[in-house]
Amino acid sequence: MAEQYFETNPNSEHNIKEWKFTLLDNELKFQSDNGVFSKNTVDFGSRVLISAFDESVIPEGEILDLGCGYGPIGLSIAKKFPDRQITMSDVNERALELAKTNAELNDIENVEIIESSVYDKISKKFAAILTNPPIRAGKEIVSAMVSDASKHLIDGGSIWVVIQKKQGAPSVKKLMQETFNNVEVVKKDKGYYILKANYEN
Repeated sequence: MAEQYFETNPNSEHNIKEWKFTLLDNELKFQSDNGVFSKNTVDFGSRVLISAFDESVIPEGEILDLGCGYGPIGLSIAKKFPDRQITMSDVNERALELAKTNAELNDIENVEIIESSVYDKISKKFAAILTNPPIRAGKEIVSAMVSDASKHLIDGGSIWVVIQKKQGAPSVKKLMQETFNNVEVVKKDKGYYILKANYEN
């Protein structure tokens, strides 16, 4: 059985690749490897989420990139907004090592990169949580990433989720409405939905 990118410790043979990609007007260098999500380029969903995220509408405070992979979401936002502290978390140890390498490659210091399964090792509260959830990890994991976000947002903070319509956008939208009593479709692009919900204490 082929291993999945959401496994803790991928055993697949290393095949490090390095390439450049422009996000939020900054050209970033990325290293990727076997055993991580979207190893050949920044996936389209993450690009849509990065471009749709509006930093000006969230309160002061830190931002969480939940399920960061090798780092395109968190690192692009950290580079664009150096006054914000970004926490990046993932369960995949190989992805976390790559994220740390990519932070160094791009001289990004306003990030903390940690191992956590969903929110298991996350105790802070954030002004925003951004996630491109691992659909193949199953509905239970994706639902926890959304519904438990309410415990990790400051008053006025928001969660931003990218998900394809065919992979469950309607059900995630419904869950966000039930959890936060509000949900907004910020953007739609080629079947990808950017969903946002605000947390009010």
